[in-house]
Amino acid sequence: MTTATRQHTTDDAAIQQALDEAERVCTRRGARLTEQRRRILEQILRTDGVIKAYDLIHALSSEDRSIKPPTVYRTLAFLLEQGLIHRIESLNGFVACSHPGERHESALMICDGCGRIIEFHTPDTASHALEAAAAETGFAIETRTVELHGLCRDCQST
Repeated sequence: MTTATRQHTTDDAAIQQALDEAERVCTRRGARLTEQRRRILEQILRTDGVIKAYDLIHALSSEDRSIKPPTVYRTLAFLLEQGLIHRIESLNGFVACSHPGERHESALMICDGCGRIIEFHTPDTASHALEAAAAETGFAIETRTVELHGLCRDCQST
């Protein structure tokens, strides 16, 4: 099992590196990371924990520039499709992927104390077990979302 934590950062160099990687991912896939998409991804990268669509709208709108909900939702769909972000179903929000563009099955551990998100990649045995259980019951899996809620090490010790 591989774990990766995407730490919140205000380090411009780290943000730029993540945006450059997103640009490479999109280019490899024949997609464009437009300025608007880049702005939204940058805001997600700069957010500590999960960000919701309307929080993005609020954060990116100013008196002279407004961003509309349909634009944000289309952009979020694009970023999900490109493997640059994850949707956190239980919190109705989004977080940057720690391994952008890589095809992987991941699960998210969500700390209910501090909001920290830890992404881990599920081993093949877990995927096979889910597929076997589905096949045994005649269930056709369309999407998989694995979210584990609890307390991180830091929150357990406080």
